[in-house]
Amino acid sequence: MNVKSANRENNKLTVHVEVEKEVFEAGISKAYLKNRKYIAVPGFRKGKAPRKMIENLYGAQVFHSDAVEEIFPDVFREAVLDQGWKTVGQPSVTDMNVREDGVLELTIETELYPEVELGQYKGVEAPKTAVAVTDEQVEAELDRKANEVARIVTVERPAQEGDTVVIDYKGLKDGVAFDGGSAEGYELRLGSHTFIPGFEDQIIGVSAGEEKDLNISFPEDYHAKELAGAPVVFQVKVHEVKETQVPAKDDELAKDVSEFDTLEELRADIRKNLEQKQHEDADRAFESALMEKVSEAAKVELPAAMVEDEVNTELQNFDYQLRSQGMSLEQYSKMLGGDLSGFKNSIRPSAEKQVRLRVVLNAIAEAEKIEATEEDLNAEYQKLAEQYGMEIEKIKAAVPAEDITTDLKVRKARDLIVAQAVATAPVEE
Repeated sequence: MNVKSANRENNKLTVHVEVEKEVFEAGISKAYLKNRKYIAVPGFRKGKAPRKMIENLYGAQVFHSDAVEEIFPDVFREAVLDQGWKTVGQPSVTDMNVREDGVLELTIETELYPEVELGQYKGVEAPKTAVAVTDEQVEAELDRKANEVARIVTVERPAQEGDTVVIDYKGLKDGVAFDGGSAEGYELRLGSHTFIPGFEDQIIGVSAGEEKDLNISFPEDYHAKELAGAPVVFQVKVHEVKETQVPAKDDELAKDVSEFDTLEELRADIRKNLEQKQHEDADRAFESALMEKVSEAAKVELPAAMVEDEVNTELQNFDYQLRSQGMSLEQYSKMLGGDLSGFKNSIRPSAEKQVRLRVVLNAIAEAEKIEATEEDLNAEYQKLAEQYGMEIEKIKAAVPAEDITTDLKVRKARDLIVAQAVATAPVEE
């Protein structure tokens, strides 16, 4: 095979090659053997017609396109990959010509991994929040723990804010029930804002056994267009009113919700945990701000294929999460008032940001000659094996070492940036 020319323009590579007659002929033979059973030739059973007979009937070029598909992987490897070009996405043949001497001429186009001109990544400044746990935050967490063990008891009085009511309801628009507007035995916590504005407020003051018609208008931006802004009537019957009884904050509460014997010990533990969480949140936000600065400081033009791959990966991951909850991506998109195409476009900016940062971090790892040792690689395989409860050899077979090595280098590049960064005080709003 002869590479006649290879031209790079931005992230696109165009290669012109000549493929020997013998190689192309071998591809045609493979294409013939693979496709002959699908081709009808008068006088022959399918799959039994000679190649020359088929070419005479349908044209000499009948197997050319399939032949190119047969030989393309080897041609692409020799003409592009073996020359050191790092490609992304799927290559394509944009032009082909068979000369009279039987030599095949191909024009191949493919996108290339982008070149990066790094900006500042050492000594980058970013704001970092100081850790300061207040007494109010400690008490709020203590209140949350108390609410977790609160008792819900039935009471004989009108419903109040914060109560839970058991109700039947039926929604009517112009006197006709509408879809999704009815339920029986529904438990609603007043003040939770679960229902549209006005619904919960009008149940306050109603006692068990009473019925009430609620006159309400749906919000103008309601997702169901046929109900948006529409006045409706909800016929409601209250079956039960329940009160939430929160235990006092004392030593008994500490024993109920923790391994501690006193309330002060529990408070001290809550403070320690809140401080740790604030440290983690501050570190995470600091690193995120640094990565954004480093990414923006670099000059790089991303190939469309890399962004599209990231969009599709995010879609697949989200679709998997939705299906585990009994919903498809198409249903979710419609629920938001759009379609799958619109949803893809909505996540594209985020995907592009992720790809850009990854490319920049790879460039930093290369510039700093960062390496992942065999020990690093084995430790990562061990971690994955423990995480998924699999034998380490099965993890090694499933996850290529090159992928893990790349991730480790990127992680070390992030660590380098953070280690040499300068934390500044947050700007007060």
